[in-house]
Order: sequence, then C-alpha cells, then structure tokens
Amino acid sequence: MPAPSTTDPRSVDPRPVDPHAADPRASDPHAVDPRAAARVALERARARTRALVDCLDDDELTAQHSRLMSPLVWDLAHIGNQEEIWLVRAAGGRPALRPELDPLYDAFRTPRADRPALPLLGPDEARAFVAGVREASLEVLESVELTTANPLSADAFVFGMVAQHEQQHDETMLATHQLRRGPAVLTAPPPPAAPREALPAEVLLPGGPFTMGTDTEPWALDNERPAHRVDVPAFWLDTVPVTNAAYQEFVDAGGYDEPRWWHPRGWAYVREHGLSAPLFWRREGDSWLRRRFGHVEPVPPEQPVMHVCWYEADAYARWAGRRLPTEAEWEKAARHDPATGRSRRHPWGDDAPGPEHANLGQRHLEPAPAGAYPRGAAPCGARQLLGDVWEWTSSDFTGYPGFAAFPYDEYSKVFLGGDYGDYKVLRGGAFGVDPVACRATFRNWDHPIRRQIFAGFRTARDAEVTD
Repeated sequence: MPAPSTTDPRSVDPRPVDPHAADPRASDPHAVDPRAAARVALERARARTRALVDCLDDDELTAQHSRLMSPLVWDLAHIGNQEEIWLVRAAGGRPALRPELDPLYDAFRTPRADRPALPLLGPDEARAFVAGVREASLEVLESVELTTANPLSADAFVFGMVAQHEQQHDETMLATHQLRRGPAVLTAPPPPAAPREALPAEVLLPGGPFTMGTDTEPWALDNERPAHRVDVPAFWLDTVPVTNAAYQEFVDAGGYDEPRWWHPRGWAYVREHGLSAPLFWRREGDSWLRRRFGHVEPVPPEQPVMHVCWYEADAYARWAGRRLPTEAEWEKAARHDPATGRSRRHPWGDDAPGPEHANLGQRHLEPAPAGAYPRGAAPCGARQLLGDVWEWTSSDFTGYPGFAAFPYDEYSKVFLGGDYGDYKVLRGGAFGVDPVACRATFRNWDHPIRRQIFAGFRTARDAEVTD
C-alpha cells in the first residue's frame, strides 16, 4: 500500500490535550476534526499505559506473572513497535526507528509463555523507545493528508486503529495486574449503585431482520464490516447480565459436579483442572471470597459474574433451562431501534459513550451492580450491554459475508475458521475497555477455556411462536 502524502498544510490543534479527562467523547471518530480526535485517543491510551507500568518496579515489570500473559515490559515495547510500524512507517513513509525490534515484538513469532527468554528491552529503554515513537507519530499526524483516496489515512483510521491496539493491550496488562500476586497498586472509586427499581427478568425481542455490522463507523475494524441484513427469530434475553448471586446458586446446586450440564470438552476441562467456581473465587466457611487486584473481599452478590469461561457460561445456561444468545441476537438487542427500523451506534443511541452510559475506561476496577446505568439502556429495555463485563455468545468467530482483511491479515483473518484454534465471540466490552475500542459492532473472541479475561454472560431463550 503506498504511503499517504505528507503535504497537507493542515495540522492538529497544538494546545495540550488532557488524556486523563473523565469524559472520553473528545476522542469520538465522528468528531468534526478527525485529527484532534485521533490525538486525544492516542494520548488517552498512552496515559493509561503509563499508569499501568509506572506503579510497579522493574522486577515486577520484567517478571512473568502468569504463563498466560507476557511480561508487562514486553507489552510496553510491543505497543511502541506496532505504533512505529503503522504510524511512522506506513502512514508517514518514514524510515524505521528500530527495525531490529520487529521479530522480538511480533506477537505471532513467540508464544507468551516463551517471551521472558527473549532479549527484551529493559523498562527504561522500553519507555524511551515508546516516547520516541510517539514524538514521530504526532509529527506524522500533524502533516499527513487524510484523504479518502487512501483508506489507511481516511478519517485518521490508522491512528484510531493504533489507539485501539494500545487500549486493547492496556486491557491485557490490566488482566496481568489481576493475575499478579502482591499488594494492591491500582486504585479507583467504586462504581455507581443500581437504581432501586424492579426490572423484568427478561425482555422480548420480536422476530425480523436488522442491520448487523457497519459500513459507516470510521474506526471500525475489518471483522465488524460489512453491514448486512440478518433475520433473527423472536427470542427472550436477560435484562441484565447473570449476577454473582445467581451463579452461586448454580455452584451450590452442584453444577460443577453434574456432567449433563456441560459440553463434553468443557466437562473434560473441569475434571482435568478441578474447577469448582469462577476464577479468583474461594470459599471460606459459608461465604465466598474473591481476589481483585490485590484485595480479598466478599463476592458482591449484585455484580455480574466475571472470570468464567465459555464452558462455564454454557453450563449455567443449560442448568437454568436457557442458552447463550447468538452473536446476531446480542447485536440486535444492543442496536435495533424498532421505532425507526435502523441500527444505532450504541444501545442508547448514536452519541459516543459517556460516564452516564456505561462502565468503561477503567474508571472503576470492577463491574457495577446489575441494573446500573439506566441511561445506557437499549430500546428493548436490556441494560449494561456495553461495559462491566464481556459477554460470551454461542457463536463461533467467523467473517461476515463479504469480509475483507484490512489492513493486515493478522488482526482477524488468521483467526477465522479456527486456524489457530476454536474461538467463541464475546460482545459488549468490560470495565477495563476504553470507549475508543468498544462499540455495539465491536467483536472480541477467545478460546472457550479462557477465564482470566473480564468475561461474564447473559442468557436467552426462544420465544414461543403463536398463530
């Protein structure tokens, strides 16, 4: 792909941007000035990255806290390497700053478990590298032509892509913080309480077609495209995600001891690894406790259950006489507006996510109680479809009709159809997802055994068809 021109005399606003702003809507790619939105998104991501690494000493940054995860210093330099590849080289047409780092920080070349053995940059050198890359990237952002003739630079797409990549790694680094042992180093205020109102247990989604995916979201990634019509039969969906209290009923009823609720591979995994409750839960007397970012505390009954794998979510749904929703059902519930027949950007409408809509952006370090954020409700009445916890669906990760990889195969294409294993789709985004990397069309995917991710679920059932 040819590098975009750097002759555009326009530039971003040189005034400093506050990357710690509580309201992330300044980084909305629908903003009038995509350069300014891109700059805010990049700075917000970098402020979060710094916060996740600067709270730990060098030994903790270079340690591997779990074989499931990379050392945090690898993530830090990988963020800089990917930014250099896409913004400095591809968008700016400039020579590589550190080309010798490419093989070290290629996520496909070395598995996470083996990365500590690589000759990685130390913490100070990694910080200097990412700072130098950022300086060059902002120079490119000020001068590059954002032309529709080049889809990489149109609407500042490549800058939004890199900001999303950094935020996705920040979420991975947050998961590493949860896996590490030691005193708490992260702090955040508690999430808001749920309103004191009685909500229905489930909401009805009438059958019919809706538009799934997008052709209009400027920074949507390739697997979210293209928009296409999907006919979804009528179904019932939980109004809120399954809570800790509800999941505890499954645990206390012997759900982990009864093979009839489990997918055969899930049952084998439960037996092999001795699973008996969500990850980070432990029983003490008659109570359940959980470990959360260095704190041990009672499991909050009203919060969505978290750190359960797909097999656990599927088993609970079977035990409850229900099932997991398909990906199309989830997106219809989150986006379809029956009054207009169109699909919204987000459950509440087309406005960018704000703190009144959803628990996003690591503003809190835990899910909000089920039923919170009434202003973020979807037209169907379901709440918390965005934020709090990722939600497992029953669907395998596949490409939409007409899918085309862009701008590289390794983001989505290589994972489609199980080339790297079996993947299930998650939707909605968790409390550790930044709004720039979370929208009602965004698709996440992971192996059905994954428990360290901030994932929960809600259940569904078919609606009876009456004449």
